This record gives sequence, structure tokens and C-alpha cells, in this order.
Amino acid sequence: MSTHNDSYGAAWLAALTDHAEPLAGYPASVRVIDAELGHRAARYIAVVPDSQARFPRARAGEVGLAEGWALARALHDAVEADESAAHKRVIVAVVDVPSQAYGRTEEAYGLHQALAAAAEGTIRARRAGHPVVTLIAGKAMSGGFLAHGYQANRLVALSGEGVQVHAMGKQAAARITQRSVEGVEQLAREITPMAYDIDSYERLGLLHARLDIAPTASDDAKAVERVRQALADAVADIGDTRDLSARIGQGERTATAAVRQRLAEVWAG
Repeated sequence: MSTHNDSYGAAWLAALTDHAEPLAGYPASVRVIDAELGHRAARYIAVVPDSQARFPRARAGEVGLAEGWALARALHDAVEADESAAHKRVIVAVVDVPSQAYGRTEEAYGLHQALAAAAEGTIRARRAGHPVVTLIAGKAMSGGFLAHGYQANRLVALSGEGVQVHAMGKQAAARITQRSVEGVEQLAREITPMAYDIDSYERLGLLHARLDIAPTASDDAKAVERVRQALADAVADIGDTRDLSARIGQGERTATAAVRQRLAEVWAG
């Protein structure tokens, strides 16, 4: 693996954009690169570790105050620049985020607003006609994933132990559920939505594609080309759709489907 700040996300961002220089004006923890995907203009965005970040809780790739607002700006700028364009550029979120930035300072200064702005930026881009695709290249955890990547039209994931998706880290889940970490792991083996591994997440039906490629393979030219093709295929599958309807009714989320049906009945009645 190319060790760009020891981040799978940084390594894959560099590989997919042929090591192009990030745009200036963003914090070191947010890399924005304008390149191509399948002969279409594309904006690639990743949150990466920055050991010198102003806020200590956001130095290991977490999405914090600076990151949330920077993500929002990168997305809003793309929407504004392409407002009159016949073909909107593709947005590619390269995701390897361990969480949002947990910290009293972050909370006091409105972390929730920064993360909401980032998520809203993705929604705005999608609704404006930008195909939005996420590559889960490592961890996609907690509020970090909700802010960066989850609102994409399509989710594409790599495979292996380094690829994890969950609402919270194991230590946090253990505290909340008053279990040990081992107890959380046991629960994950019994209840699919509680699991961290990408196999379980795939069974929930939220992924558009899962590639048998390890997150460490960013220096393998053939693997990179396969990922590029998968992302391009996802864009083609999006077509002109601007919502997340492709996720509805998929996988093992039977309770979700039942709740949606019941809500629709109540609303209609």
C-alpha cells in the first residue's frame, strides 16, 4: 500500500487520480482533486489523517469541524460551477473514516452543524444532477460516514478486514450497550446490523457493488483499473436518477421494509 498518511483513503484517492495535486484552499485533512472517471469530469474527495490538525480529535482521519465545512464547500462549489453545464461532473467520495471527531470542543463549536452541512452538500449535488458514487476503501464509521459518503447514489466497497461499516466503533458500542468489546463482537455474529465486516453489510442490501480487492491494493495497476471501471459502471447505473430509491427493498432489512410500508399506509390514510 502506498502510505499516504497511513490512510487507505489517501492511497486510493492518489491512485484513482494518477497522483494529481489536490486543489488549494482546503485543510490538509481534506483532499479535493478534479480529474476524470470514464471520460467524464469528476471531483474526487477524501478525508485523510493530518497529525498537525488544529483540533486533536480530528488528527486520525476523523470528520471534524474543519473537515465537515470543507466537504460542504467542495460539494457546493462543484454544484455552483456546473449549474449551467449540460453534463454535471461526477462526485466520487473516497471513504476511510474512523468516526466523527469526538470532543467537547468540537461539540461546543457545532460539530453537528458541520457534519450536517457536509451531508446536505452531497444531497444538493445529487439532486442537482451530479452522479455521486462512494468508494468504501477502509473504515466507514459513525457520523464520519454519515457526513462523507453515505448520501451517495451508489456505494461501492472493497473487501477484507480493513473494510468496516458501522454506526459506532466497538469501544463506543460496548459502553452504550454495557457490554465488553468481546460481548459486542458476539452480538455482531448474531445480529447482522450490529456486525462490522463488509460481508454482513453487503447482506443488508445497501451496496451497489463489492469488489474482491483488498484496501492494500492501491499500488496494483490492475486493481485500480477494476475499481475505476466499477465506479464508472455505478455512474452508468445511476443514469438520470437523483434519489436513493435503488436501496429500498434490498437485502435483509425486512423490518425497515415493513416500517416503510406501514408509514406509507398511514400517510395515504
